[in-house]
Amino acid sequence: MIHKNKGTEIRTRKNEIRTQYKAQRAELSEEERAARDNRICELFLSSITYRYAKVILMYAPFGGEIDIMPIAVKALADGKTVAFPRCNKEDSTMEYHVIGSLDDLTVGTFGIREPSEAAPIRYAADYTPEDHPVCLIPGLVFDRAGYRVGYGRGFYDRYLTSFPGVRVGIVYADCVLGEIPRGRFDLAVDVLVTDKGVRAVHAN
Repeated sequence: MIHKNKGTEIRTRKNEIRTQYKAQRAELSEEERAARDNRICELFLSSITYRYAKVILMYAPFGGEIDIMPIAVKALADGKTVAFPRCNKEDSTMEYHVIGSLDDLTVGTFGIREPSEAAPIRYAADYTPEDHPVCLIPGLVFDRAGYRVGYGRGFYDRYLTSFPGVRVGIVYADCVLGEIPRGRFDLAVDVLVTDKGVRAVHAN
């Protein structure tokens, strides 16, 4: 019963955080949002993490998420392998499919742009150390240890359990908190990229 009550408490607190920071994000003007998003893209593209990565796992922004599509454009131009997720609503899992152009993305699950089901899949077992794969992860809020509050469906937590590369959280600097509630299945990122900079984090 104690564990059940603790889990309910964590979910309640996360929902409160979602409500608060969705509202905060919605207050940003289009100009400020674009400026912050562009800065985040610039900082990531100038990072060592990007330089060494041969495979970039992206996300297509949805519902006010930070727009990182310029990263995909540059990565494709640089000859890196770029993949986007396809989500399975029935079991809350996702697989990353490789694209050759942003034109390969069409509106799919949850109204989010995604690749064709026929596009090549990059499985976790496919990676070699030379790939230096990087997964870019959206979040409403992260804390200083790299834990996140997303939309509560658990897609990323499930996928990241088997992902062998660098996990990069994408978030606005004023949405990085000291600590957020975390459950036993929550996973931290390795790097945070905000409009104020790029830094490695160490989960506790």
